[in-house]
Amino acid sequence: MSLWVWVLLAAFATYALKVSGYLLPQAWLDRPPVTELAGTLTVGLLASLTAINTVATGQALAVDSRLLSLLAGAIALKLKAPYIVVVIAGAAAAAIGRRLGLA
Repeated sequence: MSLWVWVLLAAFATYALKVSGYLLPQAWLDRPPVTELAGTLTVGLLASLTAINTVATGQALAVDSRLLSLLAGAIALKLKAPYIVVVIAGAAAAAIGRRLGLA
């Protein structure tokens, strides 16, 4: 099968999954295990995407200014800084890292 067939199948499967969520009874969705699972999966997925995008270059691991930026942002979040300060701290750390040759 061609690539477009796979893309269309994936789009259909995604749409079917989305629609099935609307068709489920609200009582099923309000159960504590379902809400806990949804919250846990969301946090786990975002954390894994962040980690992969921070330390991966292609199929190799890379320690560069992205890791320094993530660390600066995490410290700013730990200190309960406003979101814009977290973004600026991460950007400044990345710029300093790149200036020092971390790529």
